[in-house]
Amino acid sequence: MSSEHSSADGVQQVWDVVVVGAGPAGASAAYAAAVTGRRVLLLEKAQLPRYKTCGGGIIGPSRDSLPPGFELPFQDRVHAVTFSNNGRFSRTRRSRQMLFGLVNRPEFDHQLVEHAQKAGAELRTGATVQRVEQHGSSVPDRRTVAVVLQGGETLLARAVVGADGSASRIGAHVGVKLDQVDLGLESEIPVPETVAEDWKGRVLIDWGPMPGSYGWVFPKGDTLTVGVISARGEGAATKRYLEDFIGRLGLAGFEPSISSGHLTRCRADDSPLSRGRVLVCGDAAGLLEPWTREGISFALRSGRLAGEWAVRIAEAHDAVDARRQALNYAFAVRAGLGVEMSVGKRMLALFERRPGILHAVLTGFRPAWRAFKDITRGSNTLGELVRSHPLAQRALTAMDRRPVSADPEPEPEPEQEREPVGEKTVEKAGEREPGGES
Repeated sequence: MSSEHSSADGVQQVWDVVVVGAGPAGASAAYAAAVTGRRVLLLEKAQLPRYKTCGGGIIGPSRDSLPPGFELPFQDRVHAVTFSNNGRFSRTRRSRQMLFGLVNRPEFDHQLVEHAQKAGAELRTGATVQRVEQHGSSVPDRRTVAVVLQGGETLLARAVVGADGSASRIGAHVGVKLDQVDLGLESEIPVPETVAEDWKGRVLIDWGPMPGSYGWVFPKGDTLTVGVISARGEGAATKRYLEDFIGRLGLAGFEPSISSGHLTRCRADDSPLSRGRVLVCGDAAGLLEPWTREGISFALRSGRLAGEWAVRIAEAHDAVDARRQALNYAFAVRAGLGVEMSVGKRMLALFERRPGILHAVLTGFRPAWRAFKDITRGSNTLGELVRSHPLAQRALTAMDRRPVSADPEPEPEPEQEREPVGEKTVEKAGEREPGGES
C-alpha cells in the first residue's frame, strides 16, 4: 500500500499523503489517512505545542469527531451561560448537563498530533511549505504532487491535504474564495482564586456594539480567556470594544499573560475544495460557522473527511479518477458542513440587523434556550434545527423578509433581575425548568 521507494533505487520516496499544517484539521486528516495503513507525512512550520488564538470551546460535534480513546484535556466544564447585550440586560441560563468543555489549544492540538503519530503518521516540525506543484520538472508523473519547502527541498506525494490555516498557501493554490473575513482579539488573563471561582463553570457571551460583533469570557482554571470578534476593517473599534469589555468586567487591573489576534475567513459558496490531487480543509478551506465563527468542529470534521478522501485520491491511477474522488469529498463537505454554514450566514445577517431580538429570544424564550443546548451538546445542528422544526423555519424566513429598521433595546422582563456580568450570579426561584435546567 505504501508508495515508498528505497534509497537504494536512487529514486526519491513518494508519500501516499502529505498533510500541511498540524492544527485540528491537519491532525485529523493525518490520523484518518494513517489508520488505513498508508504512509502519511504531517508537516508543521512551528514547534509543538504552540499557542493559537482561540476560545477553546469543545462542543458536541467536536467531541464526536475525536479519535477513539482521546481524553479531552478540559480546563473547565460549562453548565451556565450569561448572555448580555453590549453589557446590558444580562441573564444567566443554566443546565444540569454539561453544555460544552473548554481546553487550552496548545495542549489539545498537541494531543491530536500524538494520536495521528500513534496511528502511523510521521511528524516533521519546522517545515514551512512555499508552494505545491502538480506540473513541471519537479513532478515525475501525473500521479504525483511536489511539495516545495522553504530552502528548496521538495517532497513528493500521491495526494496533499492543505490544513495550513486561514492564510493558507495551499488554499491559494486551490483557489479558495472568501465571503467573510473577521478580526478576533483575545487576552489570556491570570486571575486570583476568588475571581476564578466566580467564573467556574460559567461563560459570558456579550453581543457587541458593531454589527455582527460579540465578546466572550471562557474560564480555564486560574486564567480567563477574554476575546471579541468583529468584521475586518473595524480594527480600532474592535480594539476599543475589547478594552471596554475587559474594563466593565472588572478585569482591567490584571496583566494578560498573552494578547493576540487573528483573522477568521469564511469561504464563498462556490469556493473550490480541491485542485487536482490537492484538497483543503478547516481554516485553509474557509470552513467555519459564519455567525459564531466556531471553527474547531469544522476543522475536525472536514479534516477527517479530507484524510479519508485523500487516501482514495492517492490510489487513483489517472486524473479522471482523482477528480471523481475530489468531487466526492466536496459533496460530503457541502452536504454536511455546507448546510450548517448556509444557516449560519442567515443567522449572522439577522444578528447584524437585530441583535436585541436575538438576545431577547435566547434569554426569554425557553425553546430557543433548549435549541442552544441541543446544538452545543451535539444532539442537533443549526441546519437540522431549521430543516426539522417548522416554527424555527418560519421565524427565520419571516426575519429574512422583514424590512431593516432600528430595533429598540429590549427591556428586561419584570421578573428578570439585572445581573452584573462580572460577579457571581445567583439563580432565583422560579427560573428552573423541569429536569433541573433553566
